[in-house]
Amino acid sequence: MVYDVYGVGNSLVDIQARVDDRFLELIGFAKGIMTLVDEAAQRRVLEKLADRPTNRCAGGSAANTIMGVVDFGGQGAYAGKTGRDEIGEFFLSDMRQRGVSIEVPPTAGQSGTCVVLITDDAQRTMLTNLGVSATLGPDDINEADVRQAKYVYIEGYLFTNEGPRAAALKAIELAKKNGVKVAFTVSDPFLIGLFRDRFWQLIEEDVDLLFCNEEEARALTGKQDSIECARIIHQHCENVALTLGKNGSLLMHQGEVIPVEGVPVVAIDTTGAGDMYAAGILYGITNGPTWKQAGHLASHAAARIVGQLGARLQRRFTRDEITALLK
Repeated sequence: MVYDVYGVGNSLVDIQARVDDRFLELIGFAKGIMTLVDEAAQRRVLEKLADRPTNRCAGGSAANTIMGVVDFGGQGAYAGKTGRDEIGEFFLSDMRQRGVSIEVPPTAGQSGTCVVLITDDAQRTMLTNLGVSATLGPDDINEADVRQAKYVYIEGYLFTNEGPRAAALKAIELAKKNGVKVAFTVSDPFLIGLFRDRFWQLIEEDVDLLFCNEEEARALTGKQDSIECARIIHQHCENVALTLGKNGSLLMHQGEVIPVEGVPVVAIDTTGAGDMYAAGILYGITNGPTWKQAGHLASHAAARIVGQLGARLQRRFTRDEITALLK
């Protein structure tokens, strides 16, 4: 099998719930950001959610993107670590039922979870317990799978732990060895504060396509204007996809600035919008359309995610819809 994209990321089961600001004050976590928590803290939050409706699905940034690629009709493989527990079994089953190839063997321990708390203003507050996903290592990267991929896709969150970071670098090394392109997402502005020099080294030496949002681009470049940020990054990276929220995105390809329109939507939950945008771009550029067409599909896909609850497409794009969007 030839894969459009081989993803490497944290394997997390997303547990989503609608809450109000008072609930966030009660549990004592800052609104609108991702916070790493230990197992005990995660358990306490879940206990407070026991009487509220929740939804769960396999998640994690790169996993969301790979599932998006498959939902569009592409082929995807994924490397991530799960535990031999009910949550881990759910993650693997959910991914495989969606059509993703994932063969990393489970290990002893608690699987990772991400509690996603969504307020009425569509902000999401994420509490992430990595569990055994933090034990992913270079031995979990399958060279045969990498060799069969058109792109390897790496999430920046992997760099917060030694083992996953080594796995990411191994995947990049194997991609370069086998002539496979590398896509990298910065993942979160706070990571730039920790790994700015390392990320720039990757961008300059290894990355063929960089995904980032406006805040991340500003943190990387020290500039404010979005087009200037994109141009600076493009001087060091062959392709750039810079998202601008409701204002759409900018693509940089072969020295050209390609503006992509935003799609009006009533925002319900922004969880996974960037992940689905990346899925649209990666599916598009690995299946023939132009970069402008891929951006058009990505923008509509991100809008559909923002207009629903959760990072997984509740209503997949039909083949006719995809064909129309790629014209």
